[in-house]
Amino acid sequence: MTAHIALAAALLSLGLIGPASAADFVYGADLSFANEMNDCGAVYKDAGKPSDIYAIMKAHGTNVARLWLWNDPTWTKYGTLADVKKSIARAKANGMQVLLDFHYSDDWADGDKQIVPAAWAKLDDDALAKAVYAYTHDTLTALQVAGLAPEYVQVGNETNGEVMMPAATKAPINWTRNAKLLNAGIKAVRDADPKIKVMLHIAQPENVEPWFAAATQASVTDFDLIGISYYSKWSKLNLAGLGAVINRLHQRYANAGIWVVETAYAWTTAWNDNSGNLLGEDSALQGYRVSRDGQKAYLIDLARTIRTNGGSGLVYWAPDWVSTKCRTRWGRGSSWENATLFDFDGNALPAIDYPRDAARE
Repeated sequence: MTAHIALAAALLSLGLIGPASAADFVYGADLSFANEMNDCGAVYKDAGKPSDIYAIMKAHGTNVARLWLWNDPTWTKYGTLADVKKSIARAKANGMQVLLDFHYSDDWADGDKQIVPAAWAKLDDDALAKAVYAYTHDTLTALQVAGLAPEYVQVGNETNGEVMMPAATKAPINWTRNAKLLNAGIKAVRDADPKIKVMLHIAQPENVEPWFAAATQASVTDFDLIGISYYSKWSKLNLAGLGAVINRLHQRYANAGIWVVETAYAWTTAWNDNSGNLLGEDSALQGYRVSRDGQKAYLIDLARTIRTNGGSGLVYWAPDWVSTKCRTRWGRGSSWENATLFDFDGNALPAIDYPRDAARE
């Protein structure tokens, strides 16, 4: 444990560091699908009136837009630097801050796979670290020049396994290599803009403490934020269990903010296309029905659980991924339309107001 973390932990134990205030809490939304959905004809409505989704989210309390970035996604024109620039411009035009999520992959990187970009596949570890640094630094510099610098950066997405591997693997992490690559990304962020806060992100709360213990032992210590994905379908923990994890993290890494940086909850078991839904009754938590009211109650209680245990942010994943005429790999439409924050007619659901209700003491 570094000296500043140890000092912060001591202050916490003396009661001098407490839970984040409601005013400082981050209410975010991953809006990475929005450009594609708009191109596919999606219409988002607030009180029945069509409006820009960024404007709608901001009006209801969302203050951070999270956006993913792939290296060279030849399978889609979205998630590229050009697409991210468009998204950041939309976010900033609506008074939102930005969390930029580097996947360091040409495709989805997640808790099960961290596949190296094709252009870097033959590099040795030293050359790969240099590529990570250059890519991260160049990307952030380009955004700065365009007046689009993010306030937060994720160095990797759900990096449960070793990053930038040849293929999906379940082998134990080689922490010498893993630390070299993560630290290269972190240093690039610091060198590009020291004002940017760095997040490291792990999927499911039961995996977070052992990962960060190993990471700090391997000298991955220069981070500002701990990001957690929490989906009840894939986690063994209820809200109380999640809160206990956040509380322990807050005590051990008291100098770092803790966000649930991905979550979602189904508001119906129906569907609006021929793509199967990923979330349904199998993802419901006891006490929260799969319903419009259940979705909102879950988010209010989740935000309060995070905050009262020392966390400082909650980001909803893909509130924008509604069903449209467009096709994806999984079929026409969306496999998420029953877990968005908009109904099948594009109207904002009650849960979109959860930031205001959760902030009430």
